[in-house]
Amino acid sequence: MSDKRDYYEVLGVNKGATDKELKKAFRSLARKYHPDKNSDPGADDKFKEIQEAFAILSDSDKRAQYDRFGHSGPQMGGGFSGFDIRYEDLFGSGLDDLFSNLFGGGGRRSSRPRQARGQSILVRKKIPFQMAFEGGSEEVSVDTFLSCDSCSGSGGATSDDVEICSTCRGQGQVTQTRQVGPFVQQTSGICPTCQGRGKIIINPCKDCRGEGRKKKKQTIRFNVPEGVDTGMRLRMRGKGHVPPQGGIAGDLEIELILENHPWFERDGAELLMSLPVGFPDLMLGRTVTIPHLDDKPLAIKIPANSLAGHTLNIPGRGLPNGRGRRGDVIILLKLHTPKKPSRNLKSQLESLKSDLSIADDDLENSILDEAKDRRS
Repeated sequence: MSDKRDYYEVLGVNKGATDKELKKAFRSLARKYHPDKNSDPGADDKFKEIQEAFAILSDSDKRAQYDRFGHSGPQMGGGFSGFDIRYEDLFGSGLDDLFSNLFGGGGRRSSRPRQARGQSILVRKKIPFQMAFEGGSEEVSVDTFLSCDSCSGSGGATSDDVEICSTCRGQGQVTQTRQVGPFVQQTSGICPTCQGRGKIIINPCKDCRGEGRKKKKQTIRFNVPEGVDTGMRLRMRGKGHVPPQGGIAGDLEIELILENHPWFERDGAELLMSLPVGFPDLMLGRTVTIPHLDDKPLAIKIPANSLAGHTLNIPGRGLPNGRGRRGDVIILLKLHTPKKPSRNLKSQLESLKSDLSIADDDLENSILDEAKDRRS
């Protein structure tokens, strides 16, 4: 009978633990017992035990065997020599790739060469404010590296002028394996012979000089969603630069800049504006109509006895909010005064001064009343 501890017990998880829970438990225990940080006697054995438990339980086939047969299963024999994990690997997203390399697919590596990826392009495009309401389509012109027509992107004068790199055998990467104590460490890097391209150009194409690409101007049309705002970026896959000598084109990112509206500002889906009105309009009330983004006149009803600085709210006439509704239009009332009043107007105001102005004796009470209304 095996004297090994139960693997689930080693990791401190139950038998129904998910892959995410297994990784979380392993990361926590590995940090605690990693030889780089724990010099206590037995820490090395504990770390190796944790690795072995995770190596079995993270492999679906081996886990099924273990759940059925325990340590005596057909895939449980042969011992466990451990694997190399740097302490830094236990912090950060790169650990998933490390798990994949150590456990995934029985250590098999793809025979296909890793394709190079071209650079992405970022452009900024101004769009009319109206597009924030209804969306639409626009276009941008960009200078982009595209595949050379003469060599179809290979970089060689003919197909016979391109050879597979003998150093990496077309993989673009070379792998070195070394033994570090009980651990086996693998490191991969870009092939120094072909610089990661996987091939060697014997006789370069004359049109692109072996680059496999040429810069051209192209016009790209794209759709703008409704509700768009300044700073939003649209990503167009494969519309960026093609890498030298072939591969996957990068992306085109379009950062949108919304032009100003003549009188509206925006706050999310809300539209904000100031409306200058005369004193008679505030005192007696009035309805004004202005053109609007939805091609329906916007009627603004100013109630009688309104005050400058008060706001009016017109629901459902703002911008789309992305949930099938529209925001509101919020209007700030501002008192309009003539910049150059005529003599006749001044004379009329003098005659109304006693009726419209506040007497000095009533000023303090008026201040208190205004403060009370503001705080209510």
